[in-house]
Amino acid sequence: MNNIHIDAHPFAKEFIEELRKIDDDRIKSYLRLIDVLNAEIHDASALIVKKGKDNKYAKLLMTISSISYYSALLIISEIGDIDRFKDSSSLVAYAGLAPSTYSSGGKTYHGSITKQGSRYLRWILNQCTRAHIKADPDGTVAIFYTRLRKKKGNHKAIVAASAKLLKIVYWVLKERRGYHG
Repeated sequence: MNNIHIDAHPFAKEFIEELRKIDDDRIKSYLRLIDVLNAEIHDASALIVKKGKDNKYAKLLMTISSISYYSALLIISEIGDIDRFKDSSSLVAYAGLAPSTYSSGGKTYHGSITKQGSRYLRWILNQCTRAHIKADPDGTVAIFYTRLRKKKGNHKAIVAASAKLLKIVYWVLKERRGYHG
């Protein structure tokens, strides 16, 4: 088990190789532990890729820039059957990405997001949205994010862009066809 599988910066691989040259039992013990953990990570990653390739909905979601095997499977597991949502706004509300609203004196106010759904779904959408904006800076989500960031700040813009990306996810799953945006 001398090969390290860390998908990290080349510095980390070089550092590990330098550590292998040191004749210290404690360091060798830690390196064996790293090797075992990397083998487990490799096996889990291979299983995720296999399940993603075998899942028709995951393949559809992966047509969206920045959604990979892991994120597609996590999104699918958190959403369940897409047909249980009457529209994309229902899915956004389910995910807790919809702003709270309250009325007083004939005025309606919008507050922070409700955070009532799956925190894992919100988390993965946040990660995918950040990657999506970088991967497709001229796409609708990135343009929406950039415009909103100037008015509301980065955090609120990412949350709103995540809701927008979730609406794309909804339509990809609902219509059962890949994204061509």
